[in-house]
Formats: sequence, structure tokens, C-alpha cells
Amino acid sequence: MKERLSEKSCLEFAAVLASREPVPGGGGAAALAGALGAALASMVGNLTLGRKKYAVYEDDIRRILERAGAIREGLLALIDEDAQGFEPLSRAYSIPKEDPDRDRILTEATLTACQAPLEMMRQICGAVELLEELTEKGSVMLLSDVGCGSALCRGALEAASLNIFINTKTLQDREAAERLDRETDEMLSVYVPRAQAVTDAVQKRLRQVRK
Repeated sequence: MKERLSEKSCLEFAAVLASREPVPGGGGAAALAGALGAALASMVGNLTLGRKKYAVYEDDIRRILERAGAIREGLLALIDEDAQGFEPLSRAYSIPKEDPDRDRILTEATLTACQAPLEMMRQICGAVELLEELTEKGSVMLLSDVGCGSALCRGALEAASLNIFINTKTLQDREAAERLDRETDEMLSVYVPRAQAVTDAVQKRLRQVRK
């Protein structure tokens, strides 16, 4: 059984990412960055849970932990789904232009290739929401980790979007392309500023000089 990309060690993943192999690429890297952002949300939740000072938020923290774990696992799975989606697209581009089925196959493969990065963005948006909540409900000692998570999520959102736009640019089904672009743009317009706001708020609080 072929090893899943998500099961490689950090060293192995970085090495194959740097190699001439076509996958993983930017999509896989985006999913991993998002998964790390969600993992930081889990870390903050786990180290906040059980502390008397934050007892009022215990139910919320448990909910955050459950959702963050699901997001992390989903994004890791999307590393492999993104790679699988690339393979039929790569084959479609090699079909001779005179083949009457080329356009149909290429359109179908392009639409398939857009699905994993689109789902990545949806999942990452959820992670941003959790990190926002943790700026208030997470331990103040872990505030920098919340900011790191939001910074990773912002980068992951933007990176995933590029893997959609590169495909919708050439998609012959312009109605489908516009629909995909519209959903992508909506997530970018809402959640990139929200992720950045978390990072900015954390940085402001960390740089305040105690008097």
C-alpha cells in the first residue's frame, strides 16, 4: 500500500515537496499549514482546560477542542486528496488536442482538481473562528500561539485560493469557473481580514509595556 503523504515525517514531506515530484505542491503545503494552525488551537485549548481561572469557559474549550481536532484531521486528509485530484488533470493535459473527448475530460479533471483546495479553505475558515474565540477564552500565557495559528491560517487560505484560481483561469466552463471564483473570493474577503485581526490583536497585546 502506497504511503500517504500526510503520514510522512516532517523531513520526508519537506524533501518530497522540494523535489521534482509534482505532488505535494502548493495545495498540499496549504493544507498542512492550515492543519498546523488548527493544531495550535487545540494546543491552546488543551493547556487551558482544567485551569481554575478559565473554568467559566470549560464547556466552550471542550467544544473548541472537538472542532479543532476534526478540522486538523480533515486538512491532513486533504493533502492526499489534493494530490489525487492533480493526477487526472495531469493526464488530461497530455491528451492530443485533436481528440474529440479532450475538452470534456479536461473540464471534468479541472473541476475535480478545484475541490480539495476549496474544501481546505472552508475548513481553515472554521479554524480562524476558533482562534478568534481563543483570544478571549484561552490562557493568556498561550496568546502567542493563538497569533501563530491565525498567521498560519491566513497564509493557508491565500495559498489554497491560488490553487483554485490557476485552474478556473483556463476552465472552459465559465459558469462553473465564476461560481468557484465567487465562493473563493467570498472566503478570502471575510476570513483573511479576520485572521489578520487576530494576529494584530495578539501582537498589540504582546507588545504592550507593563508599567
